[in-house]
Amino acid sequence: MKILVTGATGFVGRNVVDRLVRAGTEVRALTRNPAAAGLPPQVEVVRGDLAEPGSVAPAFDGIDRMYLFPVDETAREVVAVAERAGVRRVVDLSAASVTAGLHTNPVEEAVEESGMEWTHVRPCGFMVNTLQIWAPSVRAERVVRYPFADEPTMLVHEADIAAVAVAALLQDGHHGRAYTVTGPGLVSVREQVAAIGAALGEEVRYEEVTRERARELMRAQGGFAAESADLMLGFAEYGGDAPEGGGYAEQDWSTLMRVWPDVEQVTGRPPRTYAEWARDHAADFR
Repeated sequence: MKILVTGATGFVGRNVVDRLVRAGTEVRALTRNPAAAGLPPQVEVVRGDLAEPGSVAPAFDGIDRMYLFPVDETAREVVAVAERAGVRRVVDLSAASVTAGLHTNPVEEAVEESGMEWTHVRPCGFMVNTLQIWAPSVRAERVVRYPFADEPTMLVHEADIAAVAVAALLQDGHHGRAYTVTGPGLVSVREQVAAIGAALGEEVRYEEVTRERARELMRAQGGFAAESADLMLGFAEYGGDAPEGGGYAEQDWSTLMRVWPDVEQVTGRPPRTYAEWARDHAADFR
C-alpha cells in the first residue's frame, strides 16, 4: 500500500507524513518545491501543484490512498484524476465551520460524488495559527498584541488533526464519516499567552489592542497573518462577506465552541491542550 500526501509540507501534512512513516507505510509526498521539502529520507517526494491538476497526474501512479489538502477551485479535477488512476480511499482536510453550517465545502462535495471511500476531517481553529501571528512579537519583545483577551475559543493541535486523518487512511470503518476535530476545552487569548510564557520559562506580556490595530499589525506581517486577519478578527465571515451586526450568528458560535468527542473516539487518546502545544513549539517562539 502506498499513500499520497498532498500539502505535505504544511503543518498538518508534515504530521501526517511523519505518522505514516512511523507506521511503516510507503509514502509519496506532493509539494511544489521538492528541494525545500525537508521530509524524512524514506519519503518519495514529487513535484506538483493542486492548483494545476495536470501537474499532479503522475503523482497518483501506484497510489492506493491519499490525504487531500483542500484547494476548492480544482477539487473536482484533482479527485477525478485520482479516481481514474485507481485511488480507492481519500481523506480530505475540511473545517468545523462546515459542521456548523457556515458554508458548504467543494472538496467534500467532490469526494462524496466520487466512487472512492471517503472521510472528512473537520478541525476547528488551529493552535498553530497563533504561532504564525504572534511569534514575531514574542521573539522580538516577549509580547502579544491582540484583542479578545478573555473571550473563550476552541482550538486544536495539528498533531491531533493528523492523528485522526492517519487513522482514517490506515484503518477500516471510517468510510462515509465526517469527524469534527477539537481541543479538550475552551481557552482564552490571555490563557494562551500565559501558556507560551510557561513553555519559554519567561514572562510574555499580553497587551490588549483594538481589532483595528490588530488588523494593522497582522497585515504588516504579510503572509498568513495578513491573509487571515479579517477572518480571525471578525471583519469577514467564512464566505468572505462582512458579518451582519459586526459578528457571527450565535448559533454558529455554539457549534464551533463545543468539545467534540471525535479525537478520542478515533485515536483512543484525549486531544492535546494548548499548554502541550506551546511546549511542543517553544523553540519556534524563542
